[in-house]
Amino acid sequence: MNLWFIDNTDLITKIIIGIFLLSFIIQILYYLIIFTAGLKKSTPLNQRTKKYPPVSVIICAKDEAENLQKFLPKILEQDYPDYEVIVVNDCSEDDTEIILKAFQKKYKHLKISTILKDPVFNHGKKLALTVGIKAAKNELLLLTDADCYPASEHWIKYMMRHFNKDTNITLGVGLYEKKPGFLNMFIRFETAFIAMQYISLARRGRPYMGIGRNLAYKKELFFKNKGFGPFNQLKSGDDDLFINKTAHKKSTVTETDPKSFTYSIPELSWKNWVRQKKRHLTTGKFYQQSTKRILGIEFLTRILLNLCFIVALFIYSFPEYLLAIYLIQLVVKAIVYNIAFRRLNEKYLFLPSLFIEPLIPLLYGVLHISNLLERNRNRWI
Repeated sequence: MNLWFIDNTDLITKIIIGIFLLSFIIQILYYLIIFTAGLKKSTPLNQRTKKYPPVSVIICAKDEAENLQKFLPKILEQDYPDYEVIVVNDCSEDDTEIILKAFQKKYKHLKISTILKDPVFNHGKKLALTVGIKAAKNELLLLTDADCYPASEHWIKYMMRHFNKDTNITLGVGLYEKKPGFLNMFIRFETAFIAMQYISLARRGRPYMGIGRNLAYKKELFFKNKGFGPFNQLKSGDDDLFINKTAHKKSTVTETDPKSFTYSIPELSWKNWVRQKKRHLTTGKFYQQSTKRILGIEFLTRILLNLCFIVALFIYSFPEYLLAIYLIQLVVKAIVYNIAFRRLNEKYLFLPSLFIEPLIPLLYGVLHISNLLERNRNRWI
């Protein structure tokens, strides 16, 4: 390609423009080849289907009395012929136990497993999940959280409809409630983008993560992997690391019908969101190398594309052609976002996405550095 408009520029300018163009090409390829896979609609649910496999829904609850009171009935009253709901009361100190026992009197398919607080031994969510999975009587497991609720009474049907002898995992979508404010808009965009990313890659034969708010797999897969395996001691990773290690393209399916979604209560302060996100980001380094390459290249080129554009805009004599190229990638992304967010029932995120998307890599970079500094500080102590 004869880039005549950089022939007369200095070497540094040529390097910046070269990085800009390479990042542009890679970003366009990601959006047109990979992310478009997530735009496909799910097939409608066949209401005449009579064979639905028995399933165990597992929820871990730690001081979740208020959320259980509001959301648990939406799970206990699903339109599904054969299922049990197992709630693991993980050392709760509020009224969780009282509320669960009250529900149990009304709903016979509710089972309660209780973990008592140990003054010496501390544990995370993985132990609670393991307790729930061991208590499950069914082979198929459907996971969600105590602060989540399903989008419809057919949630279980949608999440179970793909299972057969060859399917081990169904990746679902978990979103956040719409609230006022920029933080909520930011959280919802980030969550929708991540959903678009892991659903698309799974459909392209590269499943790499799922979310514990809406995830189904076989009990056999869990025990074959020896539970959460080598990541058992990590605070996070009960969903993404487990899927990253066990998922294969031929045995992993995705479910993206809006009736299959779950919704969660979003964080209300930046401080809490940052704490949560920093914990989630600690698992990325344990991903398979191929996954890290795919995600890392997309992440890096997104930063470089915007960074080189800004540098060229403010420091150098800026060619109109680079502006046109930058606008082209914005249009491509806008089209993909518009379709994807409509599929996710988040159409109002379309315009904000054009401003929020460039901020996310920068914020992730800051959080990664913060995690690294904290880890080094702990080593020094």
